[in-house]
Amino acid sequence: MIPQAVRVVDMDAPFDLPRTLGVLQRGYADPAIRVDSGSFAGGPGGTPGAGAWLALRQYDTVGRHVGAVALRFDQLDTSRVRVHAISDSGEALGSALDRVPTLLGAEDDWSEVEFLLDALGDRISTTLAQVRRRHPGVRLPATGGLFDQLVTATLEQKVTHREARHGWRHLLRRHGEQAPTASTLRTPDWLRLPLTGGQLKRVPSWEWHQMWVQPPMSRTILRLAERASSVHRLGASTPVETSSVGELSEQLTAISGIGPWTTAEALQRSHGSADLPAVGDYHLAHFVGEALTGKRTDDAGMLDLLQPFRPHRQRVIRLLKLSGFRSERFGPRLAPEDHRAR
Repeated sequence: MIPQAVRVVDMDAPFDLPRTLGVLQRGYADPAIRVDSGSFAGGPGGTPGAGAWLALRQYDTVGRHVGAVALRFDQLDTSRVRVHAISDSGEALGSALDRVPTLLGAEDDWSEVEFLLDALGDRISTTLAQVRRRHPGVRLPATGGLFDQLVTATLEQKVTHREARHGWRHLLRRHGEQAPTASTLRTPDWLRLPLTGGQLKRVPSWEWHQMWVQPPMSRTILRLAERASSVHRLGASTPVETSSVGELSEQLTAISGIGPWTTAEALQRSHGSADLPAVGDYHLAHFVGEALTGKRTDDAGMLDLLQPFRPHRQRVIRLLKLSGFRSERFGPRLAPEDHRAR
């Protein structure tokens, strides 16, 4: 009998499922997670009718793989989300269900930053507070899958979104296993599980090239694969707290090829990091500078601008992106040359 269960999670406040889980999705054709298409305004009424599919692997506190899980999310009303979990093991099922509230952002408390924005009272803080009131249901998700998020972030290092999403999509389509399914709820054929460390080590070197993954990135992924158990242990032992996540970020940068940008991108999704801006991002500093001052800036300038908002800098960046502001573009979009046939 296939282990499965249904649980209803009440977030006890307006919840915005698509904007919360949407940050986990890498492109419209992500094989591991897809938020249902549709337009949901959000706001105090939440996003009833929204839904998503997510495939995850579960690991215990010592880094042992205990099973795979497919999760179906359906928002029932303003605050409640029904979660149907299907697994290939009872242990993995229990682990995933225990994690679901945290995954949805139940531990992501915005009350302090809301108070801070009201207390600062300047034009920018007032505008950000208005954005938060328009989107009160947005949370920072925390999947717990640190290893998986490090792999996906590594694929995005110093490449275009098109290249990164191509690599992730084809890695899972070629080498990822299909998510568990059941007769009571069939998972989509496209839903694939992230690869384990062992599976990543078995990917032929020439296939990384075909998947548009550059050698420095594939070498970093293999280094992560060699340390998979340690990464799983570190992720499991670190609570969803700003200070603890900051310390974990510093530990992870000891792995060659993993820097502050990669750890920030990963921990924002695995641990709901509220205060780790992605320093080194090609566009982020420009975006923050233009949004807050009308002028582009660099990483140092971005950190200076965000300093008054510590320890909520990532929450403020999330609000800036929700505001609808678009930075000015200069020059043509980067079109990378395709060397895969060489």
